[in-house]
Amino acid sequence: MAATTSERRAFAHKINRTVAAEVRKQVSRDYGSPLMSKKRAGAHQPVPLTEVVEPVDFEEYVSSHPPGAEPGPLRDLLEFPTDDLQLLLQERECTTLEPAQPEEGSLDPRVRDALGVYTEPWLIIQRKYQILSTSHTPHSSERQRERQRGLDKQTFELDETAADRHDDQEGPPAGRIFDLKNSSPTCWDSSPPPTRSGSDEAVERCSIPDVPKEHSGQRILVKCLSLKFEIEIEPIFGIMALYDVKEKKKISENFYFDLNSDQMKGLLRPHTPHVAISTLARSAIFSITYPSADIFLVIKLEKILQQGDIGECCEPYMIMKESDSSKHKERLEKLRVQAEQSCSRLGKFRMPFAWTAIHLLNIVSSVGGLDRTDSDSDSERKGTWNERKKKGLERMSVGEDMCNFASFRPATLTVTNFFKQASEGDRLSDEDLYKFLADMRRPSSVLRRLRPVTAQLKIDISPAPDSPQYCLSPELLHVKPYPDLRVRPTKEVLEFPARYVYTPHTTYRNLLYVYPQSLNFSSRQGSVRNIAVKVQFMSGEDPSQALPFIFGKSSSAEFQKEAYSPVIYHDKSPEFYEEVKLKIPADLTDNHHLLFTFYHVSCQPKQNTPLESPVGYTWIPLMQHGRLRTGSFNLPVSVEKPPPSYSVLTPDVQLPGMKWVDNHRAVFSVDVRAASSVHTQDPHLDKFFTLVDVLEEYSFPFRLKDVIITEANVEAELKNSMAQLRGALLDTCVRFLHQLLGKLVLLIVHPPVIAGQIVNLGRAAFEAMALLANQIQKNLEGNQDPHGRNSLLLSYIHYCFHLPSGEPTGPPSGSAPAYELPIQYATLSRATGRPSSLHLSRSKSISNSNPDLATAPASPDEEVQRIIGSKACERSCNRMSAFLESSPYFAPTRHIAKKLLHEELALQWVVSTSTVREAALQQAWFFFHLMAKSMSHHLFLSSRLEVPRRQRFPDRFVDDIAALVCAISADIAGRHHKDVELVERLNSSLAFFLNDLLSLMDRGFVFNLIRTYYKQISSKLHSTPNPSSLTALRMDFIRIVSCHEHYVTLNLPCSTLSPPASPSPSTSSTTSTTSLPSTSSAFSSHAQDQGVASMFELSLPFRQQHFLSALLLTELSLILDPEGEGVFFLHKKAISALHTVLCSHDGDQRYADPLVRTHVAQLYLPLLPIVMETLPQLHDFTETCPTRVRHAPVAPVEDFDSDSSTISQSVAMAIAGSPLPHSKANPFALPTVAGRPCSSLSAECSRTLLVCFLWVLKNAESDLLERWISDLSVLQINRLLDLLHLSVSCFEYKGKKALERINSLTFKKSQDMKARLEEAILGTIGARQEMVRRSRERSPYGSQENVRWRKNVTHWRQNTDRVDKTKAEVEQDSVVDGNLCTECALIVLDTLEIIVKTVMMSELKESVLGGVLRVLLHSMAGNQSALFLQHCFTTQRALVFKFPEMLFEEDTELCADLCLRLLRLCSSSVASVRSHASASLYLLMRQNFEIGNNFARVKMQVTMSLSSLVGMSHNFNEEHLRRSLKTILTYAEEDLELRDTPFPEQVQDLVFNLHMILTDTVKMKEYQQDPEMLIDLMYRIAKGYQTSPDLRLTWLQNMAGKHSERGNHAEAAHCLVHSAALVAEYLNMLEDCRYLPIGCVSFQYISSNVLEESAVSDDILSPEEEGICAGKYFTESGLVGLLEQAANSFNMAAMYEAINEVYKILLPIHEASRDFKKLATVHGRLQDAFNKVYNQSSGWERMFGTYFRVGFYGSRFGDLDEQEFVYKEPSITKLAEISHRLEEFYMERFGDDSVEIIKDSNPVDKSKMDPNKAYLQITYVEPFFDTYELKERITYFDKNYNLRTFMYCTPFTLDGRAHGDLHQQYKRKTILTTSHAFPYIKTRINVMHKEEVILVPMEVAIEDMQKKTQELAFATHQDPADAKMLQMVLQGCVGTTVNQGPLEVAQVFLSDIPDDPKLFRHHNKLRLSFKDFSKRCEDALRKNRALIGPDQKEYHRELERNYAKLRESLFPLITRKIPQLYKPLHLQPTHSQRNSFSRSSLRKVDC
Repeated sequence: MAATTSERRAFAHKINRTVAAEVRKQVSRDYGSPLMSKKRAGAHQPVPLTEVVEPVDFEEYVSSHPPGAEPGPLRDLLEFPTDDLQLLLQERECTTLEPAQPEEGSLDPRVRDALGVYTEPWLIIQRKYQILSTSHTPHSSERQRERQRGLDKQTFELDETAADRHDDQEGPPAGRIFDLKNSSPTCWDSSPPPTRSGSDEAVERCSIPDVPKEHSGQRILVKCLSLKFEIEIEPIFGIMALYDVKEKKKISENFYFDLNSDQMKGLLRPHTPHVAISTLARSAIFSITYPSADIFLVIKLEKILQQGDIGECCEPYMIMKESDSSKHKERLEKLRVQAEQSCSRLGKFRMPFAWTAIHLLNIVSSVGGLDRTDSDSDSERKGTWNERKKKGLERMSVGEDMCNFASFRPATLTVTNFFKQASEGDRLSDEDLYKFLADMRRPSSVLRRLRPVTAQLKIDISPAPDSPQYCLSPELLHVKPYPDLRVRPTKEVLEFPARYVYTPHTTYRNLLYVYPQSLNFSSRQGSVRNIAVKVQFMSGEDPSQALPFIFGKSSSAEFQKEAYSPVIYHDKSPEFYEEVKLKIPADLTDNHHLLFTFYHVSCQPKQNTPLESPVGYTWIPLMQHGRLRTGSFNLPVSVEKPPPSYSVLTPDVQLPGMKWVDNHRAVFSVDVRAASSVHTQDPHLDKFFTLVDVLEEYSFPFRLKDVIITEANVEAELKNSMAQLRGALLDTCVRFLHQLLGKLVLLIVHPPVIAGQIVNLGRAAFEAMALLANQIQKNLEGNQDPHGRNSLLLSYIHYCFHLPSGEPTGPPSGSAPAYELPIQYATLSRATGRPSSLHLSRSKSISNSNPDLATAPASPDEEVQRIIGSKACERSCNRMSAFLESSPYFAPTRHIAKKLLHEELALQWVVSTSTVREAALQQAWFFFHLMAKSMSHHLFLSSRLEVPRRQRFPDRFVDDIAALVCAISADIAGRHHKDVELVERLNSSLAFFLNDLLSLMDRGFVFNLIRTYYKQISSKLHSTPNPSSLTALRMDFIRIVSCHEHYVTLNLPCSTLSPPASPSPSTSSTTSTTSLPSTSSAFSSHAQDQGVASMFELSLPFRQQHFLSALLLTELSLILDPEGEGVFFLHKKAISALHTVLCSHDGDQRYADPLVRTHVAQLYLPLLPIVMETLPQLHDFTETCPTRVRHAPVAPVEDFDSDSSTISQSVAMAIAGSPLPHSKANPFALPTVAGRPCSSLSAECSRTLLVCFLWVLKNAESDLLERWISDLSVLQINRLLDLLHLSVSCFEYKGKKALERINSLTFKKSQDMKARLEEAILGTIGARQEMVRRSRERSPYGSQENVRWRKNVTHWRQNTDRVDKTKAEVEQDSVVDGNLCTECALIVLDTLEIIVKTVMMSELKESVLGGVLRVLLHSMAGNQSALFLQHCFTTQRALVFKFPEMLFEEDTELCADLCLRLLRLCSSSVASVRSHASASLYLLMRQNFEIGNNFARVKMQVTMSLSSLVGMSHNFNEEHLRRSLKTILTYAEEDLELRDTPFPEQVQDLVFNLHMILTDTVKMKEYQQDPEMLIDLMYRIAKGYQTSPDLRLTWLQNMAGKHSERGNHAEAAHCLVHSAALVAEYLNMLEDCRYLPIGCVSFQYISSNVLEESAVSDDILSPEEEGICAGKYFTESGLVGLLEQAANSFNMAAMYEAINEVYKILLPIHEASRDFKKLATVHGRLQDAFNKVYNQSSGWERMFGTYFRVGFYGSRFGDLDEQEFVYKEPSITKLAEISHRLEEFYMERFGDDSVEIIKDSNPVDKSKMDPNKAYLQITYVEPFFDTYELKERITYFDKNYNLRTFMYCTPFTLDGRAHGDLHQQYKRKTILTTSHAFPYIKTRINVMHKEEVILVPMEVAIEDMQKKTQELAFATHQDPADAKMLQMVLQGCVGTTVNQGPLEVAQVFLSDIPDDPKLFRHHNKLRLSFKDFSKRCEDALRKNRALIGPDQKEYHRELERNYAKLRESLFPLITRKIPQLYKPLHLQPTHSQRNSFSRSSLRKVDC
């Protein structure tokens, strides 16, 4: 017993505090390092944690333990559901109304295959419950939000308004508040969002790949509105296409449009009898995959062929105008007649006419910014063009990101200049076009020197809508939605991407484009000059076999049989730009060919001359050796018709008896290109597909180029072609990926049978697949998911891949008898192909119980054997049946070779070597995925899902899998330091594969595979130089395996651990009192309760039965071991893995039942001791807790937590800084520096770990917990209490305000600042301690992450791009936050009660109870919900009642702490909390009194607490506190027992004192509604504390808080700047430090007002005095914090320029401390700030404020009477708003009829006022600057910052009216100067100086005219131009009806020269103003002419007439000069106060 008392004394005297480090050591001795495994390895733990135990044989266990539970949630834990796998067939989405299929009936095999691939439905196999696993549904914010809908809103004082609440909120009884069913998923998931960058932890996330779909780029919609020429004589046709100049490539097909009038179209009616609606499109959608600055939209115009070259035909358009028709009437008539003749005769021939180009970048980047309606005159066009070019180039230099064609402002363009097509025919080719386009971008374009053809083409360009209506695909299919087939369509224009596009085809497309390039007939005799090329698609040689497969152009038939190129007049060697588009038939044969016929067209009708005479022929056969022929061809041309059967030969062949042009030389060049998803146009792919087709069709012999394919050589050729696939173009392989992979799979699964032999192509196909996958992966890195899986391959496997179900067609049936022999089954001989070591002996069965197996096997081979061994007993007998299984399940007459893909892949992979094996490893995920899908599809096809898992797959396949996993694990272990990336990918692929296998195979087998993996890794762990990377891989591996949706079931949650459970709790607790054994356990007599112990430790039975969860916990335990190699990132990994698993349990409906929950929690019980071990490494949240109130006098080191919302509520985020030193921290504050050198876990990790810890505490069975706690020693229990203390701090509620503020703008550092600020104000830290703190801050992991862990931040970091959340979302966030806080606090409370219950009986209870009470007080201190507080008070009262001596006997701070807590809660705005707090406080006094007959201690503590509360807490409600005090009095009066003692009197005495303290706060309350007065009052109080810096700082902080609340961020920033200046002054007095600011002077550039902080001189105050400037703010880091906060506030106020000034002071400090991280941050912020300034240079984007002069008149205003202020209001405040606000406010104060607003701004005459009324005069004022100031104040910011002078104007006439005639109109300008500059620390400032200037009427006129001229100039140069605005201003200037308009002004003031020479200058100035005005009017009219549409022409003419009149009238007035002014004057310069008014004006000054 003696021992115990001494122990208790020590505890009471807190001796153990001094040696925290010793204590830690002691604990670790007692308690063992992680999980007591190494040091207490008793009988229980033969296998160390670093080794993996052998798992329970799962299938065996499940079958031998039939579920005993009733059907229900618990029973579902025992086995996987039967419907676990699902097979879905999903129809493909067809985007067009008609399916994209060829119309022809007969299809060639290639088309048939392609259609098969493009039309079969997607086959998706999924695990039905996988969505419940974290891999598929991560905890995304949306999902969380859904779950949080049902949460109750908790009442927090923090969020309550001051309005009192009624006590209707008593809440449920003290149990548990809200079931975590709906709350917790979030609550527990505070993990950072699933952005890959932010959290690399979520390795298990894998999303479902996108459905494969056809590629489309950014789409723009071009609408052709109208095309008008000066004369209309003939139809003109348009062609439009996109060109990329840089790539020199045409990047779209042509779009043909026809904007002719019906009259013009009529001329061609005979030639186009039938016009299809599809050819009438006038709008097109272009797709651009690679947007760049080099893309032009080229528009070419053609007209009907006529006599004369292009130049002659263009001439009329260039010189004639319809408007001058009288001049050219005859000529026009003649032209019309000519045109009609041409149309009727030559209507089917066209000729080139003109072209133009639009540079798309200009549209996209500067729409609206340029005058795009280029006017006619050349010079002007030049200007805009240059400008456009320049802009384009500048933008490009920025980078191609400017070219975003997906979103820009739609633009309507009028293109006015066309260039005629060069007449010499060699300038028409695309090559020349690129030169012109490149030239167009140069300022001195050659094109500009050419005379343009003027026309007006109007087109609209806009981003295309997502699903436009009435759209036709390039094949002319109707794209959905297409509501009405009769509507004019829009065409989708096929893109020819500038570079490769890697997207597989998914729809049928088969188009051919023919481009005749040039023809050289110079040596051809005869009349061949006007040459047309006719193109036909022939299916045979007969002319009738021309196919109607050519797409029509505009206004024509849909399909035609022939197409003609445009004719170039009189050119024997023309160049062409024609594009002929054709569809390719589905059954191409060798006879299909393109036929080109060349005609000479005679333009003039002559006798006996036919219209067209053929002058040459040539052709291109389209099919050769099964390949489509495309590319560039140079062909000879024959003079005569080609002979029969020419079509199978090429024209290069010299046919006998044929005449050729130019001696059979190539004279015609043509390009043929295909856009086909059928023909690959790649020789390697073509060869492969052709060979496979030959095999499938069995069409031997077949000629392939020079080889004849026969049965004999087909195998060699096929293998060869597979090997050569790597030579194919990657782009093509990707486009035909689905066909290619499909064929390779088919070759493996149905090996072809040739001449009775099965040809085994498995190996070749496996190789080809591996290399193909590898190539795709390597070259398309952008397409990968985080696991390095290529999305194209992934979506192929997920949607397209399936085992071929149909039987392959065999050889023709005629030869069937030959195949009756049994086919040699290829796989039987497979053993020969493998390494000998894999001959696995099956003779002896190895049983699970074999004792020899515990030893580690020597080699991987043995290992494999072991794994298989466990299965061997059932399998050894059925080798034969296994073979039968894999042979076909049916017995058809003709044997067909059929293999299973997964078996073949596994085999090929195991036996593969060198390059193939490497390739397969690189793409392991691909083969794993294929195998998994193949296995599951096979289970469906063969109906084996019902079969027991052990019999689902044959043994040899199982062997192969085991060998494969073993080999790959060895690769991972062996290569992890060399091929880091490969191994990471390999590791996750393997883990995902095993995860899949858990759903398909024998689970015990898979567990053993996991064990194999672990063994391979650990064998390398010791020898590797970098073990942490291996550990990280293993962590990722187990995390991925653990994300299985049936993870809980896999852990056998209902199995009982082998040792029996302990006796009932009652026995254990009764025995616990009998004796106290040594330190092993404080409370339990048995040495260890074995059953419970093994459940709370990673014991052998635990690890065997809960295999996966034990692996997770083991990882965690090993990584957190302080002596281990726990690298920072590993901590995060391990904790995050566990957290994710718990989150998924918590949100999982299957485990919602509480009983099920306890079973789930049982899997994690060892976590509790693990976290307790880790305590010293956890982040210390206690000091970032919002407030610390410190009292200097009584308890200088006392750590009081106060209401978190004190002082600056602008605080929103905590910084995970390092703990502040507590000079004698209590045992529960975490030990000080010495004790915690290694706070090695970041805040985020610690928070997450604590969440997991609390989750287990909450869900574990309380009986178990009690038994466990009863086994712990005192030290361990104290450690548990420490953890609970930390948890309370960690999850404290931050308040809705904080959330809203984070929402409006994210503060970074302030929580830390706030904590320090309050520390400073109540002073415990001085400069000395600052040193200690700084040294601590540099610890490597001390403050790794500043914001990530904050619950209220992490919740929505996903939406970083969308900062502002809706009100409802913020509301919801606060509900969640509140629930989380309440839940955590209640869990802590429950645990405390369990602890108290357990230790009650023990002798050592005191050593624990103090700790319990501390945790309790700590939880009361934070922001807690009313609900929690009610339970908390109950517990607190019970504790105080049972153990009063704990508070009152020893010298403990607990009492002081408790008083402060209770007093603060007595002032709570929540009634229920108040009533509980009053009761507790009263009982505390009473108890204190009963012990010693007075309650001096409580009395003293309460008084002290109140004085600190009043000073600190601005939302402290004295009214509520008074009520609570009254309640306490009432209690005292009615307490019968103590009525006759001095107690009631003493209580009265105390209450009276408290009331006195409260009265001081009333004054503040009065002004609560008048923010200006409140701030003035605080300002005065702060001024009063000028000599007491600590308090002044406090009040400046209070003001900053107030301003922030009201959103006055600029003022808040200035308060902080003043605070910083104050601190700087004192720091400067303390020590002269070169990098610190010298004092206020350094701050004057931020604001001139700051100098007032230097008002204290040394003699008044010296900083050395005790208690002065001791606050933590008077330190260097305090200064830094204030400046940081100021910069944040400036940022929120959008005053980015000021941020720079703040950082100028801050940077030297960071530089001096070499804090490069901070420097980087600061420079980053500066960059952001400057970017914002630069991007918002006009300033309109940020409005800084509006200013009003407010005058107060009348005695009712008291001090304010006759005071004038300038008020700063939020920007865009209207005069009416502020008037209304002030009027409302004062009416409420003085009564409705006592307040009057003076409506004018004239001087106020007091004598005429009613003395009983209050008068307000409010005038809008503008900042005023002298001319010299404007030189300095250039930017918008300069003109809105540091403002001291303001001006307003009042019009008046001499006879008293405000307005009169022009010559009587005077104006008074009043200039006000304020005492301080805006922005200041308050929003209204006194006016201290007033000055008036009076303008005479002529000056007024001058000002008006200057203003009008400015308006005109602005409207004219506005960019983008605004026609409406311009017309409004013009109307006001030149409209006739304007009264007092410019003309009248001129007539009044300029008609006569004034008599008074003083006015000469004014007269002259006015005259010059009019000159300027007249010039501006002219500019504006010119601009207007360019902007108006045809409908406004008349209006414009009217304006021009008016202007002409005005100018005429003004002319004599403004040309008259005053002669006197133009002779030299010798005037004395007049000196005046302000140079801007240096003139003879009347002025009056009053100060």
